Amino acid sequence: MRLSSLILGVIAAIAVIAIGLSVLGVSFHSSTSAQGAALYDPAKEITVKGVVEEVQEFDCPVSEGELAGHVMLKTSDGVLQVHLAPTRILQGQKLSFAPGEPLEVVGARIRLAGKNGIIAREITRGNESIILRDPKGNLLLVQ
Repeated sequence: MRLSSLILGVIAAIAVIAIGLSVLGVSFHSSTSAQGAALYDPAKEITVKGVVEEVQEFDCPVSEGELAGHVMLKTSDGVLQVHLAPTRILQGQKLSFAPGEPLEVVGARIRLAGKNGIIAREITRGNESIILRDPKGNLLLVQ
């Protein structure tokens, strides 16, 4: 019985430590998977124009697994998924997009989860220019 008590104590201690680290915001993501700025390739940077077809939010590897904003942009070459930024940042900056809105997007071409897309670095909407990332793909709007 002593051995089983010891094993249960070790398991409980590991669980408490894991929960504590999780509460403190420590991430358990693998460092070898391509995430965030690591997916941004400046050599693949393009400029596209189109109209917002749909606005989406989902957990995304581009935003390191965070809930993030996306728009489906209808272009002359087809529909591209535009990876914007984590939702907390978009909401904090009061940035939103709506179907039917014309946009020009500068960013790096990407293929993720079977979809052609672009990681947005800069978005132009009318006379407004929104800079999301630096030329290396690092987020500039941080909260």
